[in-house]
Amino acid sequence: MALVATAGFAPLPFSVAQPGTTANVLGENKGTPVITISGVPTRKTEGQLRMTTIVATGPDTRVSLGDVLDGWFRTDRAVMPRDSVYPSGETTEEIQRYNTEQMKKSQDAATEAALAHLGRADENIKVTLRLADVGGPSAGLLFSLGIIDKLEGDGRGGDLTGGRNIAGTGTIDGDGKVGAVGGVALKTQAARRDGATVFLVPKDECSEAESELPKGLRLIPVSTLKGAVDSLIALETGKGSVPSC
Repeated sequence: MALVATAGFAPLPFSVAQPGTTANVLGENKGTPVITISGVPTRKTEGQLRMTTIVATGPDTRVSLGDVLDGWFRTDRAVMPRDSVYPSGETTEEIQRYNTEQMKKSQDAATEAALAHLGRADENIKVTLRLADVGGPSAGLLFSLGIIDKLEGDGRGGDLTGGRNIAGTGTIDGDGKVGAVGGVALKTQAARRDGATVFLVPKDECSEAESELPKGLRLIPVSTLKGAVDSLIALETGKGSVPSC
């Protein structure tokens, strides 16, 4: 009994994650436009492109056996080894600095990929991306899509979103390749909670996204920026195929 009691209250090397906030990259976040473009005309957009996040207990937060068991039996929680969320030995300040650096690299890659996709890399276009209190590279795909929508939309005079509330996640590199991220099953829940009906998911994470998929949310797998754009245009126009998991 003493051992059981000790195990029940002893801190364990896990983090518990849950759905976090979402932000429409076509709009404002905390009163500041997420995407600002200067040097060329931009479009007035309708619809939403929502980047998604998860929230995990901090590296110094005590997680007990009760927390772990509760998280394992809930669909809106995920229990993960702490080292997979926070590299071992790093302080909270170091982690925040690392996440900020990753976000900056992601923003630069997102801009590069978007302008290259549009064939406008050589133009004098300045893109500024601001998203307070969010770190890491997982918003890269949504940043690129937001830039494309503000500059050219679907290329036919319409919105890339088709007026929908579209959410998603995925890293991106300068060549437009979309990479996997963590916590997609929780991110789909955050997206549906905030009104999204479509979710762009890295192709390799389809199975995880389907595992706890909220009712009313359609998954579209993507592996490249071009593929994501083509899928959204097909969804908007009803012409062409829209991939599914």
